[in-house]
Amino acid sequence: MSALRWRGLALELWLPALLVLLWWLSSRGSTSLYFPPLAQILDRFASDWLFARVGSDLLPSLRNLAAGFAIGAGLGVALGVALGLSPLARLALPLLEVMRAVPVIALIPLVIMLMGTGDGEKMAIIAFGTLWPVVLNTTEGVRTIDPTLRDAAATMGLRKRDTLMRVVLPAASPQTFAGLRLAVSIALVATVGSELFASTRGIGYVILSATQGWDMPQMWAALIMLGIIGYALNGLMSLAERRALGWHHSHAASGFDSSHRRKR
Repeated sequence: MSALRWRGLALELWLPALLVLLWWLSSRGSTSLYFPPLAQILDRFASDWLFARVGSDLLPSLRNLAAGFAIGAGLGVALGVALGLSPLARLALPLLEVMRAVPVIALIPLVIMLMGTGDGEKMAIIAFGTLWPVVLNTTEGVRTIDPTLRDAAATMGLRKRDTLMRVVLPAASPQTFAGLRLAVSIALVATVGSELFASTRGIGYVILSATQGWDMPQMWAALIMLGIIGYALNGLMSLAERRALGWHHSHAASGFDSSHRRKR
């Protein structure tokens, strides 16, 4: 890793490290039921999430999260492209906005009553929450593509499939990735929410059972695990975006540099 990347990582982690240090110092000797010492929480984190609960709770949650996100994102891109290319897209957008506004957590009891409490149902809940931001952002990305790009593709004699793969999807991808970044956060919330109702495993189940049993170290350890997962997911999305949209960021940077030079 280069020195520049190490410096960037240090700048990114200094505040969380400072907060952890302050938490450690302020909680030493704490007798509060709700805020036990951080050392006790970390001991529980190590025993639960590095060993005991990896197979029984962590991996099932991650599997449901990954599958639900993949299904929702795939359907969202496909539906968004179809709507973006259709002249009837404006008629569907109000309905999509309404569906996006419905909190996915509010639908969990209904899904459980209709479908049950298995992993498939949890994946469906996660996919539903993931779907809408990807659909709306992809639709907007396709609708706002420069018409000259499509005209150039037609002039070159590209088939519809080639135009879709070489022109439409790349041009809409910045908007699509914006939707995916939002969707991955919703997917994590939906994962935990789906495990709070009539579930017997998963991170959400651990949080609920720990709260009901007044096992605060276990609850805090599970919340720390969620924070780590959220941070890792954000990092993975940022990496995927940089890899997939390197051309876009380079073009934006060169455009900014050219504009800055003209002003000078």
